[in-house]
Amino acid sequence: MRPEDTQATEPPSLSFGASTARQARPELVRAIGRWSLTGLVLNSIIGSGIFGLPSLVAGLLGRAGIYAYFIAAVGIGVIMGCFAEVASQFREAGGPYLYARAAFGRLMGIQMGWLAWLVRLSASAAAANLFTVYLAEFWPRVREPLPRAAVLTVLVGILAAVNYRGVARGAQFSSAFAVAKLVPLAVFIAVGIFFVGQAGPGVPVATTAGGWLEAILVLIFAFGGFEAAMMPMAEAKDPRRDAPFALFMGLLICAVVYTLVQWVVQGVLPSAAGTDRPLAAAARQFLGPPGAVLLTLGALISLYGYLGGQTLNAPRLIYAFAEREDFPAFFATVHPRFRTPHVSIVAFAVLVWALAVVGNFRWNVMLSAVARLFTYSLVCGALLVLRRKQPDAVAFRLPFGTALAVLGIAFSLALVSRMGRSELLILLATAVVALLNWSWVRRRVSDTSSRSPY
Repeated sequence: MRPEDTQATEPPSLSFGASTARQARPELVRAIGRWSLTGLVLNSIIGSGIFGLPSLVAGLLGRAGIYAYFIAAVGIGVIMGCFAEVASQFREAGGPYLYARAAFGRLMGIQMGWLAWLVRLSASAAAANLFTVYLAEFWPRVREPLPRAAVLTVLVGILAAVNYRGVARGAQFSSAFAVAKLVPLAVFIAVGIFFVGQAGPGVPVATTAGGWLEAILVLIFAFGGFEAAMMPMAEAKDPRRDAPFALFMGLLICAVVYTLVQWVVQGVLPSAAGTDRPLAAAARQFLGPPGAVLLTLGALISLYGYLGGQTLNAPRLIYAFAEREDFPAFFATVHPRFRTPHVSIVAFAVLVWALAVVGNFRWNVMLSAVARLFTYSLVCGALLVLRRKQPDAVAFRLPFGTALAVLGIAFSLALVSRMGRSELLILLATAVVALLNWSWVRRRVSDTSSRSPY
């Protein structure tokens, strides 16, 4: 493992491969504290999933759907524990890409980076798609192609501008939306629990093993996303202590909120699978039209906050790629005034906009869920490798970490079995692109070495 990839013990001037040349150019600033990082985790998890997936889960499992949340929460909890240990060993940007590169080498790092990039793009596009679905409650014309494209342009453009102008602004924006999105959900739960049961017995759903696996797979989308909050660690004040805290606090809050929301939706709606806006439909049942408006606004706030978190997190992945010379160098450019990776931010915003315009919510959800399962299994594997390579690393240590890492890998691979042909083809295409990227890096490094006088 390279010393610059891990949390080193050298003096700050030598740590993480910082050279005189690197220090001469603008660098990122450490402005993200513990609670801001927790806000990033919440914003990275609570987004489109909770406002769209209750219908999908109810359609697959009926009233038994609530138990799928428990299974998914336990499975994600195991994976989050592995992330907490691995993330606590790094102080630079990159997240899963950085972990795989340190544990398995450059080729696997690049493969992981492209997978993580695919996850971030597809998940963000899914959130943008669902934003337009909920906005249709107030403006039905948004379903038409031109108004939809215009809304997506404004939606993504504002977030790109906010994050372009500074990480502190982006983190404050994310924290504010993390709090704001919980308020309507709390009202929905607090009032809705008194009306659970009014829907009657509901329509029976014949559950199968395949249905359970598919339901848990889509819930990986709902509980996933936390890994994106680990990408801007070069701007976190104390990654070793704050990363585990933020991850476990985020899991606890989300598990409680998600389970209660599904319980209320299934207990209030006669057919929860029959709507694409389940929370708004349920709120209309027990709060009338004002309830539907409240939850629609809550969904819009939540989705916008999620996109804001992604616009802060995801560009740091491409920045880390370029910083380690695995991608064109201009993606690692830091703005001299705002101290942000502004080129990577603009590139992310443009790609999310394009994917949102041409895709739809369900397709983006499935693609994101399947791709992140490979990411999760590789990070669980990285825990095993890093424990062997760095047994004395100053880091958080997950109890029973080896056994839980193996369990996390098995959990991820079991769910991959539900992957469809379209998702498989896109993942294979991504792997090919990553391999071409690696070949380009090898040629460039070889050419540089051959020209060196040393």
